[in-house]
Amino acid sequence: MAVRMAEEVSTQVPADDFQALEEKVYRTIELYKSAREARTAAERDVTRLRQQLEEREEEAETLRREMVRLRKEREEIRGRVEKMLAQIETLAEEQAAS
Repeated sequence: MAVRMAEEVSTQVPADDFQALEEKVYRTIELYKSAREARTAAERDVTRLRQQLEEREEEAETLRREMVRLRKEREEIRGRVEKMLAQIETLAEEQAAS
């Protein structure tokens, strides 16, 4: 029975069709391998980019804190300079009055 079915299949499917199908299967396997390699590379890139993003976010946070600290320091210095200028002006007015 099985031999008879195999003979029927072989007479129904010409060798060229089978070879074409075989080539398609091999091309599909190669495409699958390529897609899998591309996916692996993409996942590796995603991991690397996430690490870089995290590093950049940390750098940005550090720079924000530094900027806040420098602005505060600038305001303190501005206040001290204004105070010194006021004292100089007072001294100049006292000297002009005398």
